Amino acid sequence: MIRSLIAPNKAASGPADPASAACNRSNQTTLFQLLRYPDAEAATGGRASLPGSLLSAFCFLLSLPAYAVQHFPPPDFTTGHKLPVTATPPPRAEWLAYMDIGVLIAALMLATYFVLWKRNRRAIGGLSIFSLAYFGFYRHGCVCSIGAIQNVAQSIADPNIVLPVVAGAFFLLPLIFALFGGRVFCAAVCPLGAAQDIVLMKPSKAPDWLAQCLGVLPWIYLGAAVMYAAIGSAYIICRYDPFVAFFRFGGSVPMLVFGGGMLVLSMFVGRAYCRFLCPYGALLRLVSPLAKWKVTVTPDECVQCRLCEDACPFGEIRYPTPRDGGISRTEGKSRLAALILLLPVFIGMGAGLGYLASDKLAQVDPAVSLAKRVWLEDHGKVKGTTLETDAVRKHDTPKEEVYLQSLAIGKKYRYGSLALGGWIGLVIGLRLIGLSIRRRRSDYEADSAGCVACGRCYLSCPVERFRHGDAEAIKILEEYRA
Repeated sequence: MIRSLIAPNKAASGPADPASAACNRSNQTTLFQLLRYPDAEAATGGRASLPGSLLSAFCFLLSLPAYAVQHFPPPDFTTGHKLPVTATPPPRAEWLAYMDIGVLIAALMLATYFVLWKRNRRAIGGLSIFSLAYFGFYRHGCVCSIGAIQNVAQSIADPNIVLPVVAGAFFLLPLIFALFGGRVFCAAVCPLGAAQDIVLMKPSKAPDWLAQCLGVLPWIYLGAAVMYAAIGSAYIICRYDPFVAFFRFGGSVPMLVFGGGMLVLSMFVGRAYCRFLCPYGALLRLVSPLAKWKVTVTPDECVQCRLCEDACPFGEIRYPTPRDGGISRTEGKSRLAALILLLPVFIGMGAGLGYLASDKLAQVDPAVSLAKRVWLEDHGKVKGTTLETDAVRKHDTPKEEVYLQSLAIGKKYRYGSLALGGWIGLVIGLRLIGLSIRRRRSDYEADSAGCVACGRCYLSCPVERFRHGDAEAIKILEEYRA
């Protein structure tokens, strides 16, 4: 008997042709003024502003697809048949794909410069708008670094799958830049982060215990996405992307509701998707602490003024640790040793639970759901038929072949679910171990793993404002240095 496998409907969203509109200087200025971020720099006067230049470049790029050639036009049907609306953008000319890589490299270089050397929140915000317009609305959110995780996983698991150059570049480049400058991709290049950053109005910090618990979800999502892609069942990151329906100006009602709810949540909780769901953010958390140049709250010395304590809406500023208080060093070592010993137990329990859930996790695969539906119809468990089961019977496909294919996929899920459960146990165990390790800090520091390099904390520091000639900052520094 085939296991009870019912596949959920795929979320689909229809593409929309990108609209090319003339962008004049007044439009650029209006859009730029939407970024109401504090900054100590003087206005640019008659000179062309950076956001205006970026938007001008974007308008130029909008016209480039007109020069692309469609090598394989659709057939001209004489029966009145209409081609269905696809859920993903159509293929692009090869040179346009390489242009996307070039734009990504240029954006990452600019983000690194704005974050680490110029330390300019306004420039970061302007680049974010460009990235949202280009990688989001113009490219319809495809290809993206987050979804490229699945292309890489499937190409590694299946030697017959060739990794596209664009997908590989979008996967590797932000990680490479993170080795030098931290999460500059999150700062101003990722369209999902930019969409959440723009709507952020009145951020409120989540309790530490809740943030720590929700911080496990990106790692679980990463493991699940890798498993489904490696088996070849689905690209769940793309299927359940909360913002792609807006980028393509259309989508299923559930995904539009999910995306709208995420945007509303992001008005009050800074970058909720980035912090508590994004699987690529989990990878960047591993790489960013190794960066050669890290984001710092102050460009020089920390004067302990405490003005930056509430500057980060994401809770990624770490305070100086108190010299006294807390648990004793002996007790801390005992707790750490106990958690390390329990780590194999966490992994084993997770692997066991994952194995037991393999049938449920296999629901996503269409071949498994088809075999189950055929079996239910043949045994009178359900009424009526579906288009898929009618096609099986119409083409005289042997049912045994359908069942054997389902069983073969089910076997992959048993191994995949075993690995996924063990991965989840490992993540939970390592999170507990990390919380038990005490790190001493003498200054206010940006967390090298979680900081998205948005630059909001820069102008809360009087040392930074002193560089811009702020008179109030000079008084604060004189007070704390006295």
